[in-house]
Amino acid sequence: MSMKIVVLVKYVPDATGDRCFTEDMTTDREAVDGLLSELDEYAVEQALRMSEAHGDAEVTVVTMGPEDARDALRKALSMGADRAVHIDDEDIRGTDALGTSAVLAAAVERAGFDLLVCGMASTDGGMGVVPALVAERLGLPQATLLSEVSVTDGLVSGLRDGDSATERLETRLPALVSVTDRSGEARYPSFKGITAAKKKPVETLDLDDLGIDAGTVGPVGSRTAVETVTARPPRTAGTVVKNDGDGGKRLAEFLASQKFV
Repeated sequence: MSMKIVVLVKYVPDATGDRCFTEDMTTDREAVDGLLSELDEYAVEQALRMSEAHGDAEVTVVTMGPEDARDALRKALSMGADRAVHIDDEDIRGTDALGTSAVLAAAVERAGFDLLVCGMASTDGGMGVVPALVAERLGLPQATLLSEVSVTDGLVSGLRDGDSATERLETRLPALVSVTDRSGEARYPSFKGITAAKKKPVETLDLDDLGIDAGTVGPVGSRTAVETVTARPPRTAGTVVKNDGDGGKRLAEFLASQKFV
């Protein structure tokens, strides 16, 4: 039987752009171009590698967001994913991490899966909690923040790097894993892959399809909210220290004052 791998991906504002918030304290996704979250590219890459190693696995990518979020799906499909699911509903705008996990869990359960793969965090919110929340909602064992992952004989295993040690984790499928940016460089879509992606199926779902009450998502259903926003101050010119024989000492004093050493 073919193994089903599902990858959760996110369409995010370009980190190199001038990102900002709207008046209702949600991310302004129209002020800057969007793209597939870089950290999710590693998740897609690892899913494709496991699919290639397994031989007959199917890789499905899932995202939620506005119409433009399909661009993130197209990127993943051009990398090699087989099919995509796009959750597009006006009521999900402004949904917090808890609500997001409920929507994604429902979509994943509908699609069917053996292994669920996520990035370590999104490059816009950066919370890094959605994988664990989705796993909890689906009742799955989770192996998170892996720098290496593989599937063999119904078991998924990998390495998690800590400050002082590296752990090896292993669990039986079905399961959820999240991978870090150390798991392996993501491939670039080839011309053939980009062309093939145009013919791959993309299913569009809304909250009714998933059986989710609109009152449980969006700002009205969120349990967390952004109350205030302060713009990052402009960068100031750095301090130039001329070495008159005591440069090393002055550098050490500066590092100590900033608690870097």
